[in-house]
Amino acid sequence: MTKYIGAHVSASGGVGNAILNAEAIGANAFALFTRNQRSWVSKPLPQLEIDGFKALLIDRGFRPEMVLPHDSYLINLGSPDEETLQKSRAAFFDEMYRAQQLGLTMLNFHPGSHLNKISEEECLDQIAREINMALSKTEGVTAVIENTAGQGTNLGWKFEHIARIIEGVEDKSRVGVCIDTCHTLAAGYDLTTEMGYQFTMEEFERVVGFKYLRAVHLNDSKKGSGSHVDRHEVLGEGAMGKEFFARLMHDPRFDDMPIILETPDPMRWADEIKWLRGL
Repeated sequence: MTKYIGAHVSASGGVGNAILNAEAIGANAFALFTRNQRSWVSKPLPQLEIDGFKALLIDRGFRPEMVLPHDSYLINLGSPDEETLQKSRAAFFDEMYRAQQLGLTMLNFHPGSHLNKISEEECLDQIAREINMALSKTEGVTAVIENTAGQGTNLGWKFEHIARIIEGVEDKSRVGVCIDTCHTLAAGYDLTTEMGYQFTMEEFERVVGFKYLRAVHLNDSKKGSGSHVDRHEVLGEGAMGKEFFARLMHDPRFDDMPIILETPDPMRWADEIKWLRGL
C-alpha cells in the first residue's frame, strides 16, 4: 500500500499547469480549482485544455483518482436563501461536470451553512437533496464531503452531520468524505495524543464509516482543540504535535487516497512532503 501525498496547487493559466506544479514539489497526488473559485459563473473548459490535461496526467504518471478538485467557496448547498441556493446548485453541477470532463473521480466540497434561518436537520437534508440532483446529472464523479471547523453556522463539523447527509444520498457509491485534520481538531476531536487519535478514528468509524473515506486534507492548526477556528499551520509547527503526523503516516486506513496539504507556505510544500515520506 502507498501513501499519495501532495498539495492544493495553482491551476493559474490552465488546469494542466496544476500537474506541473504538483510534479515540481515531488507530489504523487494534488488538489486544484478547475475554475475561478471566487465567481459564480465561469467559462466552459475548452476541449483542447481537457485533452491536454488528460494526456499530461498520464505522461507525468499521476493517477486520476489521486486528484482532488475543490469546488468554489461561494457554494452553499444548505442555503435557506432561494437565490443563493439556485446559484449554488448551478455552480455545484458545473463543478461536478468539469471533474467528469477531466476524467477525475471526485469533487471535494464544504457541506453548507444554515445561517440561523433553518434548523440543522433541514439544512443537512437539503444538502443531501442537492447532492442527489447533481449526481443524477453527472456520472463517474463522487461527491466528497469535507468536515469543517464549525465556524459560524457552518455544518459538517460533527461526524453526525456528515452521517446524516450520507443517509440522505440515494447513490451511496458516489458519496464520500474528506477529513481535514485542522478542521477535525478545531471541531473538538483531540488528535494531539495517542488516546485522542484512537478515539477520534473509532468515532469516525462508528458514526460515518471508513468505507466512505476518500481523501485527507493534512494540515496543522494554529488553534487548539474545540476552538472552531479554521487557521491552518505549517506541519509540526501548530497545535497538532509532530507525533500526530507520524501516527497518520503509519495508519494503513489512509493508504491509497490523496493526502493533500493546504498549509500556509507553498514554498515549504516540497520539504513538508519529503518530511512526511521520511516518517
